[in-house]
Amino acid sequence: MSGKVRFFIVSLAILLFCQFVANRSPAQAPSRKQSPNVVRLEKVEITAVQGPSWLDHVHRRMNESSMGQTGLLGPNPMEEEETATLEALPPGSMLSLSGEEIFKLSCRSCHGARGEGVPPEINSMIDPVRATSPDLIIERMKKIGAPVSEHVARQLASQAETSLLQRIHRGGENMPAFPQLTNEEVRALVAYLDKLVGVPNAQDKQITLEVPVAHVGEDLVKGTCHTCHAATGPNPTPAEILQGAIPPLSVLLKRVDLQQFVQKVRAGRPIVMGQLDQQYRGRMPVFYYLTPDEAAAAYVYLQRYPP
Repeated sequence: MSGKVRFFIVSLAILLFCQFVANRSPAQAPSRKQSPNVVRLEKVEITAVQGPSWLDHVHRRMNESSMGQTGLLGPNPMEEEETATLEALPPGSMLSLSGEEIFKLSCRSCHGARGEGVPPEINSMIDPVRATSPDLIIERMKKIGAPVSEHVARQLASQAETSLLQRIHRGGENMPAFPQLTNEEVRALVAYLDKLVGVPNAQDKQITLEVPVAHVGEDLVKGTCHTCHAATGPNPTPAEILQGAIPPLSVLLKRVDLQQFVQKVRAGRPIVMGQLDQQYRGRMPVFYYLTPDEAAAAYVYLQRYPP
C-alpha cells in the first residue's frame, strides 16, 4: 500500500471518528455542565465582621428583644450535654446552599420559620413578598372588588420587588443590612421566599448554590450571630456575664473549641456565671435548624477572618 493511500485512509478514519463524537446523543456524551438550577460560586469576596452588635445599634438588651424572648434555650446544667465528633472542614471546601438554607442563615432567627416575624418589633415578610407577584396582586384586587389589569399588576409587582431587594441590601431602621449576600444568593433567597408565601410556580425557580465554606460562615455570623455579639471587645468575666454581658465574636474561639462551638450553636451548653463560678443554663438561643457543617462554617470563618 502506497504512502498516499495509507495517509488517505487514516485521515478518513479520523474524520469519521470526529463526526461520530460530535453526533453522539446527550445520554452518551459526557458533560461537564451543571444543572441550570445549580450555580457554583468559587470566587466570593469575604470580609471580617466588624462593629457593634445590632442589639447595641437599636439600644436593646438581649432579654428585651424578640429573639431573647422567643428563642429556644439550651439544656440546664443537670442535663447531659450533647456529644458529637466533628472533623474540621478542609480549606477551600464548598457547601451547597439552597434558598431555604440562606433564609436559615440570615433571616429565620428573627422572622421565624414561616417569615411571620414577631410583631410589633419584627414585621412579617409574607405580605411584602406576596406583593411582588402580579398573579397574587390580580387575585387580591379581585377579592376586594377593585380589579386591575395585568399591566398595572406588573408595575405594582416591580415596585414591590425593588423595595424588597433594597430592604435586603440596605436594611432599615430596625433591620440590619445584608451586603454580604451575593446577587446569586439574593436571587435564591427571593425564590425561596416566593415558595414560602405561596407565589404560583415558585417551585420551578428554586436555585442551589455551591459556595466556599468560609462564605457560608460569613453569612451565618453576619446574618445571625452579629445580631447579639459585637465583633470585638473584652472577654467578659463570669460576673459580667451574669449581669447580661455578651462575649464578642473576637473571643469566642478562645472560649470554646470547634466541637463546643457547634454544640453551643445547635443545642446549647451551660455557662459559668457569677462570683462563685457556678454553671447556669445559657441565655443564648439555640439554632437547632442549622446543620453541623453550617455551624462549623462559622467557626472556620472566624478563624480565617478574625473580627
